[in-house]
Amino acid sequence: MEKEQNPEIEEKINNKTESSEESKNSDNKNESNISPEDKIKELEDKLARTLAEMENQRRRYEKEKDDAFEYGGFSFARESLNLIDNFDRAKQSLENDEKIKNSDALKKTIEHLDIVKKDLISIFKKNNIEEIVAVNKKLDPNLHQAMMEIEDENKEPGTIVQEIQKGYTMKDRLLRPSLVAVSKKTEKNQEINKEKVKK
Repeated sequence: MEKEQNPEIEEKINNKTESSEESKNSDNKNESNISPEDKIKELEDKLARTLAEMENQRRRYEKEKDDAFEYGGFSFARESLNLIDNFDRAKQSLENDEKIKNSDALKKTIEHLDIVKKDLISIFKKNNIEEIVAVNKKLDPNLHQAMMEIEDENKEPGTIVQEIQKGYTMKDRLLRPSLVAVSKKTEKNQEINKEKVKK
């Protein structure tokens, strides 16, 4: 039984080797049909593409290296913003505490908190972390996040009237958007405008 299978396997192997030899022969024929000038042009083209690809890769790595150097502490800086928020919350909490209100201990504690906060802000500025100015500016979705609307006849709609949480940038990148409240027209003004449109 084994002898019957062996001739079949041998025949399959022979067929495969013949087909691979035929493909090699056809490749050799195609290569012999190409003139040396065409072959040189083809190789020059491959070389130019390879060099261009290497240059693009070098530029990409260079940019990634520069970004890593420039923004390496980006996530650390974002997390550090909570320190400033906590200083403000602590100060507000102490000022609202009825037991120590108007005491010398409260004044000294607040002074010390302010000193530490100023030092922290100066460290941020040395590292190009800047506060986003928001109040009385037009809402910029790239820098601000509107949390609520407040009716205000004196302000143009879309103007920031209150800052809920300060926003910060690091160089040209947004660390955290400012959480803000924006002005909107009062309902009476909106009704008057609708009546004017209808007439």
